[in-house]
This record gives sequence, C-alpha cells and structure tokens, in this order.
Amino acid sequence: MIAFQNIKSNIVTAAILLTIGVVNTAIAQNDTVRYVGKTLSNIDYHHGQLSPAVGVHATQIMRASREHKEKADGFGWTYNHQPMLAYWNNTFYLHYLSDPTGEHIPPGQTLLMTSKDGTTWTKPEVIFPIYRIPDGFKKEGVEGVAKNLDAVMHQRMGFYTSSDNRLLASGYYGIAMDEKDDPNDGKGIGRVVREIYKDGSFGPIYFIRYNKSWNESSTKFPFYKKAKDKKFIKACDELLSKPLLMQQWVEEADRDDELIPLKKQFKAFSSYHLPNGNVVGLWKFALTSISKDEGKTWEYNPTRAPGFVNSNAKIWGQKTSDNKYATLYNPSEYRWPLAISTSNDGLNYNDLLLVHGEVSPMRYGGNYKSAGPQYVRGISEGDGIPPDGKLWVGYSMNKEDIWVASIPVPVTSVVTENVNDVFNNLPNGEELKLWNTYDLSWASTKIEKKADGKKWLTLRDQDFFDYSRAERVIPFAEKMEAVFTVMPEQNNHGLLQIEFQNKQGLPAVRLVFDSDGLLKTKTGARFNTIAKYEANKVYKITVKLNAKKRSYTIKVNDEKESTKIFYAPVDGFERIMFRTGEQRHSPDADTEPDIDDFVDLPDTGKLIPEAVFNIESLVTKKL
Repeated sequence: MIAFQNIKSNIVTAAILLTIGVVNTAIAQNDTVRYVGKTLSNIDYHHGQLSPAVGVHATQIMRASREHKEKADGFGWTYNHQPMLAYWNNTFYLHYLSDPTGEHIPPGQTLLMTSKDGTTWTKPEVIFPIYRIPDGFKKEGVEGVAKNLDAVMHQRMGFYTSSDNRLLASGYYGIAMDEKDDPNDGKGIGRVVREIYKDGSFGPIYFIRYNKSWNESSTKFPFYKKAKDKKFIKACDELLSKPLLMQQWVEEADRDDELIPLKKQFKAFSSYHLPNGNVVGLWKFALTSISKDEGKTWEYNPTRAPGFVNSNAKIWGQKTSDNKYATLYNPSEYRWPLAISTSNDGLNYNDLLLVHGEVSPMRYGGNYKSAGPQYVRGISEGDGIPPDGKLWVGYSMNKEDIWVASIPVPVTSVVTENVNDVFNNLPNGEELKLWNTYDLSWASTKIEKKADGKKWLTLRDQDFFDYSRAERVIPFAEKMEAVFTVMPEQNNHGLLQIEFQNKQGLPAVRLVFDSDGLLKTKTGARFNTIAKYEANKVYKITVKLNAKKRSYTIKVNDEKESTKIFYAPVDGFERIMFRTGEQRHSPDADTEPDIDDFVDLPDTGKLIPEAVFNIESLVTKKL
C-alpha cells in the first residue's frame, strides 16, 4: 500500500506543543473561533458520513500522468500540490507547485492555469521555472554540498492584487539538500514575484525578498527595485507594507525577518475580517487568534480553536457572499474528507457539511505524499470576487492531481422540494444547480446535447483508477418513488451504479447497469438480475421505496414490477447517486503509513474503453 499519511520528522514543533496540554486562554474569551456544532466526521468513510453541501461541483482540472503527459501538464510530473486561487480580469487564476515525483525532491517549478468559468481550464504553463543552485553551495546546519542541484518551490501565498488593479503572482525558491531536508527553514534563496498582464502574458521575474545568504549579485533574477515599471515597484512596495500578507511568508522567510509580525513557526496562515474590523487568523491544526490592528499584533498566542478537529493540513476561512462565514478543512487526523463549516458571526461555527468525499487511488509513489483532498485554499480578501456569488476553492488530491470546487451560497444541506429534473427542460447552465458532481479529466460528469437535440446528464469514464459521479439531495422521505431514465451507449463494458442513500450517505438499494449487459440489483452479498439492457436504448426505471418495511419495488419500462428487500437498513432517504464504478473504502484509518513511498501502482498509464451513460431525467415524490 502506498503511504498515505506521511509525517515529517520535524513535525513535533512548537505549534503542536502549543495545541496539546496547554492552557487555552482563548476559551475564556468571547473573541475566538470555535465549533459549537454536534456533527463530527467518521473517518471509516471517505465522506465522513457528512451530509453534502448542496450543489457542490468538484472538478479535476489537472490529472497527473507520467505516461500521457500530453493529457496532463506536458511534463509528466506526478507531485502537484498547494494550489492558490485568484479572480481577476473576469478570469480565475490558479497556480500550484510541481516536482517530478515527490515533495522536496528537485527540480521544482510553479505552473499556472486559467479559466473563464471555473470549469474549463487552460493547460498548465510555467510561471516560475526551474532554478539551478550554484555548485558548491553549503546550507548551514545541513550536510552536503550542492552539485547539479535545483531549487524546490514552496509558497503559502500565491497572488496579490494591488490597489491599482495589477495582479502579481508570487512564489518561493527553497533549498532541500536531500529528500528529508526542509526547504522552509529560513535558509532558502528567496521569494519571487512577477506581474500577470491582462492579455495573458507575464512580466519579468524579480526577487522581492531574499534570504540572508543571497542577494542580487548571487541570484539570476534581479531585485524588484531594478524594474523599469515604476507602478510595478509601487505594487510590490504596497504588498510588503501589509502585515497580514507578510504573515503568510513566516515559514520561508528569515527567522528574524522584520516584516513578519508573528515570527513563531505557525503554518499555512489564512485570515478574514469580522464586521468590527478585527481579523481572524487561522493556521494548521486549527490554531487561531484575533488581531485588532491588521495583523501587527495578536491578542493571544495562536491556540487550537475549541471544538475544531484538524491535523497537519491547511484550514481556510473567509467571508461569503451572503455576509456569513465559512471554514474549509479536513475534520480529522487524516486528510479526508474535505468539509465546510459555516458561521453567522465569523466566530461560532455550527455545522459540518461535505465538499469532497472521495479519496482517489494514489497512482504514483513519492516523498511525503498523503492521501485525500487536502491543502484547500480559497480566494484571499482583495484577490477578486467571482460574480456568481459562489465560494471557490482549490486543493490537491493525494498531492498528485489538482482540483477546484464551487460551493453555492448560501451553503445548505437541505432541499425542500421534490425533484423534477428533466434536463432538457431546465435553463441552460442551471441543469445541475442542485446536483453534486464529481467531474474528472478522464471521467466527466457534464450536461451534453445529443444527436436528438436534447440535453442529457452524461457520465463518461475511461479512467482505470477512478469514476465519474453525480448525486442529488432530495427531501427526507421514509416512503418515496423515484423515476429516472437512462440510455447506456454500450452494454459490453463499463458500469453504472445507482444508489438510494440516507442523510449520511449510507445506501440501502443499489441498481447496476453491469458490464455483462445485465441490469442488476444488490441483494446482500449477491446480485439479482432484473433485465437485459441494450446499447443506445432508453430505459425508464421506477423505484418505490419503504424504509419501515425495508423493501422496494422496481419496474423497467413496461415490464412487470418486482419486489425486493433492502440490502442494508436505513431510516429514510435523502440522496440519490449515479456512479460509474465500485465504491472505494481504501485507504482507511488502519492503513499503515510510510510503506513503499516510491512504488507506483501497476498500470498507471492504463486507459480503458470509454463507457458512456446518459441520464435524461430524475423525478421523485413522497408516498
């Protein structure tokens, strides 16, 4: 099993010690972030048994592939992590760092992708290239001498939008002398910056801040003060004058850098403003504090937010378009699931809902790779507001693939009206408004117009390791009827599973369009055949469910109705799910870490014949 939760040897830091066994002075204060809800995540399930936030669209925008690099990043690199988001010039910008195989193993570079709608993204292009460290360099306190060694990139800050509407991209060149050396020890080269222009081109690269051992004479990019564009210099000066932004640099900067207000090594800082002007700060392990002077000082030492569950992964917080607040994080000691919690006042968080509840197989081994949807990052204050009012975040899967998710605002897990989704009758662009979609590069979940001129929800799958999925939250019902219409485009390969689930995502009924041309239903450990199915033929399926009697009936087209028993009991139904593969359960809480870090799964480059399943409609009603 590939390692899924590697822990760096230096992780027992002051930050951890402050979170365990200390007096939490913040608990006694009113001004502290806290989780006051009752819902907790169950780590035995990738979805944590959390109710979905309705309408989340999760999109894999870059699928790593060493064998099909033309379909990936163009390089075939398989360590991809730390995405950063901005919205500027009516465009989404996302950049992420990338290494060939694993974290801290050079060379490293930063790649940029853009999108007009958040769904269709450009191919990655290099924004900060590979940087060669001069031969003979020695890193204080670390054995070894640099020889043909490249830097690795690491950045906790991605973008800055200046007061005169210039977009700056930022990155950091660190040095890892070996695979276990930490590039974030304040002994790297320095932070670079370049401007992104409205036509999509980039300005020159400059260093905006050097680490102590480096200066303009020893680096290949000039200092920003040498730029000919005076407005660019002004934008950089403006960035350097903001303590809240500088706080993001703490891990990478000199340990005594005068620009960093709080120099203790709390990691992955994010922040947002409260209505009274105070700033909430958040760090890894759900550490938190309050600043009343824009980050110059903090009211108390960052301390774990009461009630929050979060480990060594990022937590993101922001104000939402409905003047409420949200935090996004992995609510466990693992890096799954990815969840959202909301608050009316920015301090008291009272719910916990699912954003991304899948853990794809980690296809490629690598240094410090961890399983799950992780390192979530939204759009920082000042870096743009998408016009759709949604909350947008970027994150990585397994430190391998890059994802974005859009979350409708207001955030809710409840649907009050029965489903009447005939996709061709719904407004363009709003067909999946109340659907949760899991849309991959090689297994898509999209509305498509077919030869008949009608719109269908189409699930495609040519991904050997993963599947496409669409899920609809419905009003709770103990007795209900669901009618849906499916047209498979093949009957000799592929798979479509339809599940009727309760609020926590636990299924009671599973129907399967199987690869042998048979429509089946799950009966305990076995399956019963309902009917044969043919390619390109439409099947109208009617299912009536009764939770108290633990039974259901199924009818296909005009065939005879048959009665079946649930394969697992539930209290009622709140979710209907369509999925082109078998549900995964690995890794789990007992999967051993740190085994075969650099071993790939077999057949990582394998593509399978594409299977296509089209859904014309879904209609439900209570009985």
